[in-house]
Amino acid sequence: MKKRPAKSKVKGKPKPKLQRRARVKVDPRRVWEPLAEAIPSPKVELDFENAWQLLVATILSAQSTDARINLVTPRLFELYPTPAALASAPQPEVEQVVKSTGFFRNKAKAIRAASAMLVERFGGEVPRSIEGMVQLPGVARKTANMVLSNALNVHEGIAVDTHVGRVARRLGLCADEDPAEVEQALCALFPKDQWPLVALRLQLHGRYVCIARAPDCKNCPVNESCPSREAPPEDDVRARAARERARIPAR
Repeated sequence: MKKRPAKSKVKGKPKPKLQRRARVKVDPRRVWEPLAEAIPSPKVELDFENAWQLLVATILSAQSTDARINLVTPRLFELYPTPAALASAPQPEVEQVVKSTGFFRNKAKAIRAASAMLVERFGGEVPRSIEGMVQLPGVARKTANMVLSNALNVHEGIAVDTHVGRVARRLGLCADEDPAEVEQALCALFPKDQWPLVALRLQLHGRYVCIARAPDCKNCPVNESCPSREAPPEDDVRARAARERARIPAR
């Protein structure tokens, strides 16, 4: 009996089945145009000055809020301004600084280990590829895509967090639960130069309008095209887009 080939364990390599087209229930253009009007210039809500800072902030943001992380990172980067400084910092001290972010022991360990690998393997610089990024402790495709797109202008995929996945499914852009499959479905639908905007617009829409437990369907600019809508629109698309734009803090 022939042995089946071993499955790839490389975190940055999509599964072969993920190359298929998305199972789409709605014309992506009918989603994209209202979202572009509502969120014309989306920005990452984490504060950062360079790719390493965004990497650390994104690792810390798991199971926390960007607002909380933005309160913690100024002190963190003041104490440890470089990957080398953070890598050599005592674990208990880093834990104390990031304690309010939740799961602080694992997060402190992850940001120290990732920083150490940057110093030891990448010359203190954040690698400019998915393959390099996912070698870092605490980094999978979501974090890698977030940092590459928003700090290094390298677009190899779409960062899929819980908001992006939820909104994509509700809008009928995909039917998948696995983030890697959602990413591949979205990448198949949108041009590569739009991938960073896709990630940020879906993320912000999920945070401020299409929230998990009580989506504000009446005020959603994509209401008419959404197969999951729970209420009719309150007024015209432009008015709803303007209200969403006002909800999102200016960056």
